[in-house]
Amino acid sequence: MRMRLLPSTVVRVLLGAVFVMSGANKIVPFLPMPPLPDAAFSFVVALQATGYFLPLLGLIEVASGVLLISGQFVPLALIVLAPIVINIAFYHALLAPNLATVVVVVGAELFLAWRYRNAFEALLQRRGPDAHSFGRG
Repeated sequence: MRMRLLPSTVVRVLLGAVFVMSGANKIVPFLPMPPLPDAAFSFVVALQATGYFLPLLGLIEVASGVLLISGQFVPLALIVLAPIVINIAFYHALLAPNLATVVVVVGAELFLAWRYRNAFEALLQRRGPDAHSFGRG
């Protein structure tokens, strides 16, 4: 039983570490930026020009990464990171080609989503508006 949890724990902690490191670098840059293709460079410059987006994205990545590393609220962290992972995939597929990054990050997200699939069960239910009793005493 314990050996069955090892792969998901390793993937969870490593993915969390990637997001903590990447997010922290968006808040306080400490890693050098590699040379980028023109389209990727323009995209990054536009995000920086907003003045708020990269630090906000960094905070979200750090917070979600800490949740993954700690093993607390993992399904929530995966949901929050899902649109970020999609953007990473498209960025590295179209603007700064790096298929390895796409496979690793998307693969880790999907692997963990599958391992925590029971937590998403209620979100994936098909229900009409009458299936809930919101606002009805």
